[in-house]
Amino acid sequence: MAVGLEEAFGAAGEFGGGQRRLTAFLVLLQVYVACQSMLIVLVGAVPEYHIDQEGIPANGAELAKRIHFVDNFTSIVTEWYLIEQEAYKVSLASSLFFAGLLIGNVTFGPLSDKLGRKPVYISGLFFDVIFGYVTALAPSYDVFAVSRFFVGIVNGGMALVSLVLTQEYVGKSFWSFTGSLTNLTFAVGIAVYAFLGYCVREWRYLALVSNTPGVIFLLLSFMLPESPRWLYSQGKMAEAEDVLQYIALGNGKKRLNLKLKPSAGTLRKDVSAPGILNLVKHPILRWRTVILMYIWYVCSFVYYGLTLNAGELRGNLYLNVALSGLVEVPAFPLCMFFIEKSWSGRRKAMTCFLIFAGFACIFTMFVPTNAGLLFSPTLLALCGKMMVSAAFNILYIYTSELYPTVLRNAGLGVCSMSCRFGGILAPFVPSLKSFSRSVPFVVFGITGLSAGFLTLLLPETLNKPIAESIEDLQSPKYEVLKIKEAVLEENT
Repeated sequence: MAVGLEEAFGAAGEFGGGQRRLTAFLVLLQVYVACQSMLIVLVGAVPEYHIDQEGIPANGAELAKRIHFVDNFTSIVTEWYLIEQEAYKVSLASSLFFAGLLIGNVTFGPLSDKLGRKPVYISGLFFDVIFGYVTALAPSYDVFAVSRFFVGIVNGGMALVSLVLTQEYVGKSFWSFTGSLTNLTFAVGIAVYAFLGYCVREWRYLALVSNTPGVIFLLLSFMLPESPRWLYSQGKMAEAEDVLQYIALGNGKKRLNLKLKPSAGTLRKDVSAPGILNLVKHPILRWRTVILMYIWYVCSFVYYGLTLNAGELRGNLYLNVALSGLVEVPAFPLCMFFIEKSWSGRRKAMTCFLIFAGFACIFTMFVPTNAGLLFSPTLLALCGKMMVSAAFNILYIYTSELYPTVLRNAGLGVCSMSCRFGGILAPFVPSLKSFSRSVPFVVFGITGLSAGFLTLLLPETLNKPIAESIEDLQSPKYEVLKIKEAVLEENT
């Protein structure tokens, strides 16, 4: 007898040994992704320096003779003298990386929906490694900046598809776990990168060491299977059944007598795959996408603004960068606890985290810099980072559940695109401290509060069925759920 995809996952196993190995591999990949994403924090760090005479020399050769850097590390700042009037180039390189992420999210999402998750993921990882080495060997700032742009394109696209693969290998009930584990590993990856920076003080060697693990991940990635959910949504039942058999065997089960029944929205050969325009055409998806795009923008804006600012905090550079990553670790158990509770769920939990992050940032304007460690602007900023990290954690899971399978990558891609606008702007926000030291934090705080309240306009997805096609959004079971939610809201 033919069964649906979720029943097939129940028979093959939702999170067995084989699925845990696949998930562990893709989750560990986030350490490499974090090293590439945070590269500029140490590679673009500005050491203390002094110039022999007042005024900035007109040419680089004269500046090289008169400037003296104090700290015992190198960076693109020390090699190409990116100080004073040239200091903006460090933030520019960071913004170019996030501009690349924007393009990568827009292109890789729809591509993987049409061509498959695995080929698009492997292609992205291959070029990520190539351009990573170009970054490390760049002979000039211009080559470095351009390479960071291309790294952003392939790194962002590859990371997006790998996240989707991580979730589509397992049963729906484990999506929140794998999504949170992915973001937790990214945070640990920031600390790992700080440790590498502490051990390797020459920026070119640091870039090489940070990029080399990508080669190992690339070679091992060829053994990954295609997403059974994508195969199912494309009507490739035989191939989807083969992958589910592979998963079942990996989980230690005997060969299954498995036959999948087509979903309501399974593509016919004469019908093209749903494109990105469906996010605009469908009224439910249209408003859902607009709200999610703004929330993604705010999460990225606040998250990366606080992360990239870690290198400018007082104290040890490497410790500050490591703490900015490790402070996110508590966000993982917090997310896992709240998003699975019926009285909280995805929507209310994310709303609270964003609001708390906003208030933590705003309160920095009322705390003097000499208030002490236990109640300092730095501690409040770290608390804000933890809260927005928790919200970001939930956002990946929540967004995946709000889109049907045939448009899940396209939806994630569009939302991630708006997210990258936040990353592009974030490196320049700290310059607002020229007006007042608290202005950047107030900007982060107000945007965080606005996103928190907007989240309340989205539907809850906890214990709700996942849509496989656009038609599922209007199927009777979804309409019944919609009516029940409306009744419950009226009663409360």
